[in-house]
Amino acid sequence: MYPKVKPALARAWRDLQTVQFGVTPAHAVVLGPVDTATGSLLDRIDGTRGMELLRAEAAAVGLPEGQVDALVRRLAAAGLLDDATAGGPRAQAVRKRPETLERLGPDLGSLSLVHRDPGGDLRGVAARRAIRVQVRGSGRVGGVIAGVLAGAGVGRVEVLDGGRVEAADVAPGGLGPGSIGRLRAEAATGLVRTSAPGRAPRTAEHEGPEPGVSLVVVAPRDGLQAWAPDPGLAADWIATGTPHLYAGVLEGTGLVGPLVLPGATACAGCMERDRVEADPAWPRMLVQWRSAHRRRTTAACDLGLATAVAGLAAAHALSFLDGELPASTASRWEAALPGLHWEQTPVHPHPACPCAAARVPAEQEVGS
Repeated sequence: MYPKVKPALARAWRDLQTVQFGVTPAHAVVLGPVDTATGSLLDRIDGTRGMELLRAEAAAVGLPEGQVDALVRRLAAAGLLDDATAGGPRAQAVRKRPETLERLGPDLGSLSLVHRDPGGDLRGVAARRAIRVQVRGSGRVGGVIAGVLAGAGVGRVEVLDGGRVEAADVAPGGLGPGSIGRLRAEAATGLVRTSAPGRAPRTAEHEGPEPGVSLVVVAPRDGLQAWAPDPGLAADWIATGTPHLYAGVLEGTGLVGPLVLPGATACAGCMERDRVEADPAWPRMLVQWRSAHRRRTTAACDLGLATAVAGLAAAHALSFLDGELPASTASRWEAALPGLHWEQTPVHPHPACPCAAARVPAEQEVGS
């Protein structure tokens, strides 16, 4: 073991015997009492020394036997300890790619805050490299989401979209001006490749068959398809149990969610049934809107709002892929121009929907 105090949390002394690691309340940890002698060890626990060397250095400056081990145990219990050698074989494989580690340095720091166990940051990166995600759409929202997911270390990001790139698809972080006129799928593949930190892992590097799709991000260029998703298009994902997350911009409103967990949370069919019950004219209007959208050449899509939606959707996707349930689970987050106040709207299962999410007991509902 080569213990290391997690560097992602800034350290400050509250008083002579109390140390605070971290600034923000979400992740800050207060450790105390810490005497002066113990405090002098903190700078030495930096991942460059094994336990034997740390014990020897502590003895050389007159610290009692067992002081180092006790401090390391306290740091580990507080979620403040990392290990420069932990994480397993896949983490070791990542360590052998210095260019990947350098690119993902900020992400590793963030993962170390979410995963309390030593080596959790590299285990998280290694797990991301084995994941396969689909992004449906390559416009101002979908293209940026694909680039962010690839840049954050997701091993396989597949972008599905038809036609050729238009000037309106171009966005910083997404498809660039040089993509105009190219096939969208081809341009998006290039975006993913250049965004990724190092070469994506080959299938042979992992045991077993090719991984299935862990998540589908539905980010269509036509925001109406995210605002009022077609249950028919989601039928295969419901049938195969594939989680999917909606994101987009419609007119002046950005939306992220819901994240649908088939059989556990509300789906596109549930949302459609709720809308029909609330507004009997909804089906008639939806047919007209979809027809009008197919004829339009350019839809309203504020670049700042689209970028905010893409960033939030990508962050929610990464949170889910890392094993958490983000706030978009069974909820939709919306922000409208010009005020841009993000508001959460719960999305409930509908009892008449064949997805069967409504049959889940209330106390077992996900995201409730």
